[in-house]
Amino acid sequence: MKKIIIPVILVLLVALAVGIFFAYKKEKKSNELVLFGNVDVRQVDISFRVPGKVAQLMFEEGDCVEKGALMAVLDKAPYDSEISQAEANVASIKANLENANILLSRRYQAVGFGGVSCEDLNNAQASSAQLLANLNAAEAALRIALDNMSFTEVRAPTDGIILTRIREPGTVVSPSEPVYTLSVTSPVWIRAFVDETALGKIFYGMKAEIHTDSGKVYQGQIGFISPVAEFTPKTVETAKLRTDLVYRLRVYADNPDHFLKQGMPVTVKLRLDTEEQCD
Repeated sequence: MKKIIIPVILVLLVALAVGIFFAYKKEKKSNELVLFGNVDVRQVDISFRVPGKVAQLMFEEGDCVEKGALMAVLDKAPYDSEISQAEANVASIKANLENANILLSRRYQAVGFGGVSCEDLNNAQASSAQLLANLNAAEAALRIALDNMSFTEVRAPTDGIILTRIREPGTVVSPSEPVYTLSVTSPVWIRAFVDETALGKIFYGMKAEIHTDSGKVYQGQIGFISPVAEFTPKTVETAKLRTDLVYRLRVYADNPDHFLKQGMPVTVKLRLDTEEQCD
């Protein structure tokens, strides 16, 4: 009998352990909402504000760029000429204005003695005022020329990674025509979708675990819940799911090692037993 009882007890213990394991796993799973999504990263098209011929491109695709780094330069020769012309125009008008002011001062002195007519005085005043207006316009043109010169250089607006190098040196580009596409390193978020039945279980600021296919785990939190329902994206292949209405989520992710890349598929796990924190 002992030989029979002992194996039976062992089998019962194993069965009990397996039952407890699956019950715990089921309970844990019921307290967890699993979503599938993709990494989204902001992108910036880097372009010049003025036209010209590209002289230099400092980076290649995949290079890391720090904020403020010089990325590309246009040929400066045409803009140097514009500055020289504007400076010469300002100097010429200044000289004429000084002479007109001297003449106006003499007219003021002479008009009291009847040496000049009021008409001559008025003409001198008008000439001085006209030259002063011309000087203001010329100085404004000089400032524009200097600004255009500064716009021949483009710098990184933020830290990022060169996603695409669109143009090469020697290319003539128009204003706002991109020469690079920069992938911004921060913020990084996950674009996922949740159905209406689970919508009431999530909230802004809810903590999330982000799992990649390579086994890495990142922390994040919900930063956006769309107020508008939409159809499940067409990347879902089953006809049934394509007809379901869902709500778009944005889960902001901590990405200290910059491993999360644009379009990367990930799994988002949300703990449903987390209480909502209200401000």
